[in-house]
Amino acid sequence: MKYMFASDIHGSAWYCQRLLEEYRRSGADRLILLGDILYHGPRNDLPREYDPKKVIAMLNGIKNEIYAVRGNCEAEVDQMVLKFPVMADYGVLVLNGLTFYATHGHVYHQDNLPPMKKGDILIHGHTHLLKAEQEENCYVINPGSVSIPKGGNPATYAILEEKCFRILDFDGNIVREIDFSGR
Repeated sequence: MKYMFASDIHGSAWYCQRLLEEYRRSGADRLILLGDILYHGPRNDLPREYDPKKVIAMLNGIKNEIYAVRGNCEAEVDQMVLKFPVMADYGVLVLNGLTFYATHGHVYHQDNLPPMKKGDILIHGHTHLLKAEQEENCYVINPGSVSIPKGGNPATYAILEEKCFRILDFDGNIVREIDFSGR
């Protein structure tokens, strides 16, 4: 199966629309959102076409295709308007034979790992900095930010197909890639 991962939409209707276009085009079976869906947060500038109500309508339209975890900008009111669960701090997903600990990244990240077995994959957003690296015993992945990338990175999302994980920009370029086949 094919899965799309995205983080840090931050209420940008423009980037959410582009993300959903890429989701449809990719043929992914599920969209996994790693938090900070609607609100831009006090430390961030307003993203392009900041319109949380449009983002709500777009995402609710595919509610049965979304898995999501809570970001540091999510609040109970967000769950009241979104028709898919968004308040879990993490999710453990077994996808294509790979074990992912999916979280936003404001609690668990490469410097504060959750309990993980050798070969497990921590996937998170929060920093707006893309990453796909093997650490000592596990892998750490960050698909970057859909709407407010940092560190000179482009706006990105990621696709897991079989055991290959690719981080892509919205022009279809592979920005980073990691293959889990040999783990």
